[in-house]
Amino acid sequence: MHKTILVTGATGTIGKEVAIQLSMMDEDIRVRAGVHSIIKGENLKRLPNVEVVEMDFKDQDSLHAAFTHVDKVFMVTPFAKDQVEMAKTLVDEAKRKGVKHLVKLSVIYADAEPGFMIGHWHREIEKYIEDSGITYTFLRPSSFMQNYIHYDAESIKNEGRLYHSTGSGKIASIDVRDIAAVSVEVLLGSGHEGKAYELTGPEAISNPEAAQIIGEVSGRQVQYVDVPADAARSAMLKKQMPDWMIDAMLELESAYREDRFSETTDTVQQLTGRPPHSFQQFVKDHQKCFE
Repeated sequence: MHKTILVTGATGTIGKEVAIQLSMMDEDIRVRAGVHSIIKGENLKRLPNVEVVEMDFKDQDSLHAAFTHVDKVFMVTPFAKDQVEMAKTLVDEAKRKGVKHLVKLSVIYADAEPGFMIGHWHREIEKYIEDSGITYTFLRPSSFMQNYIHYDAESIKNEGRLYHSTGSGKIASIDVRDIAAVSVEVLLGSGHEGKAYELTGPEAISNPEAAQIIGEVSGRQVQYVDVPADAARSAMLKKQMPDWMIDAMLELESAYREDRFSETTDTVQQLTGRPPHSFQQFVKDHQKCFE
């Protein structure tokens, strides 16, 4: 009897990698990739044992179809103002459909006090899942190494500069490939019920060090520019980012500056049997993105 695993947010950075790695597992595993746009999810259709379904958080019929006959769920919700409400909608549907295990992508230190805004949002969702009665596992990764591609590659390629407001604070970033590998282990393995796993890369490095590594690997000079918080806010406003998002991002940058995210864990090694990717290896594997 095959198992069906629903991956929400399957066109996103994490969801897509989880879908890819699950598709390479035993053929008795079927992956249902939940996407907001069928067109954006077209490439996922080429993966073995993957079906693509459209999911609209405000369309109950689409959620009903996505969750039907699903055994387990890997839940990712977008970074949005109403992300808590969207997540609760998914949890409610999972409960109605009798989902056996829900794996939620959370954030590192989600349960810390006094904590931070993004952590509080994720912890509210975690608590809702705990109260739902569904068996769960929480994955709490640190900042993604892939963020350097999504948010910084353009300025690195065009200007040779890496802009942040983190000073010399160190961050134990993690490669999304390692998050996905842990996700696959948790979804297909056993003994992870009721657990919360803090996930980091193997080392903590500062953004000045990240700029140096990117420069060395790409064969060009990359300079780190420490941006004052006020200037960073102005730049985000020019990009028409909403105030709630700006506040959350600047809070994180301030926490990074204070070394509050520099602690590393060995969870990836313990759960996958191999060490997580180093930042240098990540840059080598994605060198073209920075050239």
